[in-house]
Amino acid sequence: MATCSRGCAPAVRLCQRLNRLKTLDGDMMATSLKRCLSTLDLTLMGVGGMVGSGLYVLTGTVAKDTAGPAVIISFIFAGIASLLAAFCYAEFGARFPKTGSAYMFTYVSVGEVWAFLIGWNVILENMIGGAAVARAWSGYLDSIFNHAIQNFTETHIMQWNVPFLAHYPDLLAAGILVVASVFISFGVQVSSYLNHIFSTISMGVIAFILVFGFVLADPANWSQEQGGFAPYGMSGILAGSATCFYAFVGFDVIASSSEEAKNPQKAVPVATAISLGLAATAYILVSCVLTLIVPWRTLDPNSALADAFFRRGYSWAGIVVAVGSICAMNTVLLCNLFSLPRIVYAMAEDGLFFSIFARVNPVTKVPVNAILVFGILMACMALIFDLEALVQFLSIGTLLAYTFVAASVIVLRFQPEKTNSKDTATPSPNANAEVSPAPSESQTITEDSEEPKQYESFSDKLQLVERQKTRERRGVGHLKAYWEPYLDRLLGDCEPGEVVAFCVMTLIVSSVSLCAVLEFGNEQLQFPVWCFAMLLVIFTLGYVLSLALIWIHEPQRNNQTFQVPLVPLTPGASILFNVFLMMKLSLLTWIRFTVWIAIGLLVYFGYGIWHSKEGLRDFQPKDMAAHYVVLPSGSLVETVQSIQPDGQVVTSAHHISSSAAPTDAGAPGKR
Repeated sequence: MATCSRGCAPAVRLCQRLNRLKTLDGDMMATSLKRCLSTLDLTLMGVGGMVGSGLYVLTGTVAKDTAGPAVIISFIFAGIASLLAAFCYAEFGARFPKTGSAYMFTYVSVGEVWAFLIGWNVILENMIGGAAVARAWSGYLDSIFNHAIQNFTETHIMQWNVPFLAHYPDLLAAGILVVASVFISFGVQVSSYLNHIFSTISMGVIAFILVFGFVLADPANWSQEQGGFAPYGMSGILAGSATCFYAFVGFDVIASSSEEAKNPQKAVPVATAISLGLAATAYILVSCVLTLIVPWRTLDPNSALADAFFRRGYSWAGIVVAVGSICAMNTVLLCNLFSLPRIVYAMAEDGLFFSIFARVNPVTKVPVNAILVFGILMACMALIFDLEALVQFLSIGTLLAYTFVAASVIVLRFQPEKTNSKDTATPSPNANAEVSPAPSESQTITEDSEEPKQYESFSDKLQLVERQKTRERRGVGHLKAYWEPYLDRLLGDCEPGEVVAFCVMTLIVSSVSLCAVLEFGNEQLQFPVWCFAMLLVIFTLGYVLSLALIWIHEPQRNNQTFQVPLVPLTPGASILFNVFLMMKLSLLTWIRFTVWIAIGLLVYFGYGIWHSKEGLRDFQPKDMAAHYVVLPSGSLVETVQSIQPDGQVVTSAHHISSSAAPTDAGAPGKR
């Protein structure tokens, strides 16, 4: 048995290193970045991140091909689903006002390797997203000039026919990314001012579209002659909701900016709620106007709004729409270039990524190295790659991050607060001095009645421990008092939060299994009806029972910062919805995801695990540990252990006299 234990020790230590949590010491508001963003700044960043080219393209595509005029309901459902994820981000952004977004939230609650993989995927998501928006921006501007830019490039510069590469180098897309990176490197205030300008113009164009659109609205376009309001039925509405969900991706830029907010505890939740509400309102009303101006069957998916005004005889309105579309894409581009370097900076600051990216410019107070390097990488992707085949990859990284953040909310809500040992275990400077036998200076303990009680016997100590154990069961992570008589024998011996962590794992497994059966059970796997129904019942019960077991434990109650309502129901529903959308992704997307994860693991095990700052903490000297033992004679012995880095324990002992009986100051210490 001893041989087995020694053989398993390296594996146990590796698991501990992979799952170590980030320790947040000291002042949460302390940062090397500049705290200068107000609630308005964060709100406009959130709006800019969500209301982009999707407003001008996605609305027409979903209305024509998937849901018809009922795209309005699709956006309502998608907005509610996005709100579940946004709640989770808002709680973490207010509670831990540090940059890094989903990476940081996973690191403080789930573990290091999981946080690295989330951050690794978010990096790729932002790079592909920024490059895709830059190419869309270039293509939209090129279409205004009748593709003169593309024709000139192909004729006078170069063109190629290589798989996965664009037909020609998009110099305009690469140039706009380089220019935007330079502006963002000037500081967070410059980025905020640019975002204000483009967001204001974009919202002004949206207001114009709504006012002028409702003037031109024709209710007959929703009549039965045109196919009715919901021609594709409920299935079309739900399918449209899955597509519309990605229109709201971008609110996480608010949480990424929390380390640069003046008052993140208040600003992050308020900005998240307002920006998501404004974005949802814009998508819903624009969809309503679009399907009322012209029949939904005749919409042009590539430029639905501009084409709708043109067909009604107002071609000049198309120019206004084009200006709004370019400004909206500029805001999305800025948000991508703003978020990406800060996630890289957070990972480098923790030692999990190359330290060169953790350097902050002393003048601009931004991570200039990360901004310029990844801005140039993004420009190279936009220059040569055909991103149409990679755009779907964006969704899997986003959905995975949303899932881990929702799970992290549940884990932290039912986990006791960890107290810094430096604050609670600081030894007295006179620890080795003999203590006077005066009653006022003897070892005491405070009872419920707040009256001091001396250690008079070992049985008193045992009774005290039993009373403390009873009180602790009412603490965070323990069973609620009502359920103790029924479940204490089964769950009472578990550590606080241990049952909840296991239930969260079961919740995710049940969600994956349930969604897999729903998506593949009938067609690909061809289950019999009885087998399909039985699996649905089993996995649904697993999901529901996991939520129930989490709910019967005591949660944290923090009135100082925003907390997600209805935990664990809200994050549990978010997990289920995110997993369901991931199951709808293509096999090729999962293959690309697996390859990217493999590359990330090589980076982590080759660099991150060896340079992790949390790993370096393990080699630092530990604090003094004091143990008190009440002897039958009535004396109290204090044993002080200093734990050294090499594992040696230096022990010293001394007597603390009790008022019950005099003690010999020179008596040997026993433990």
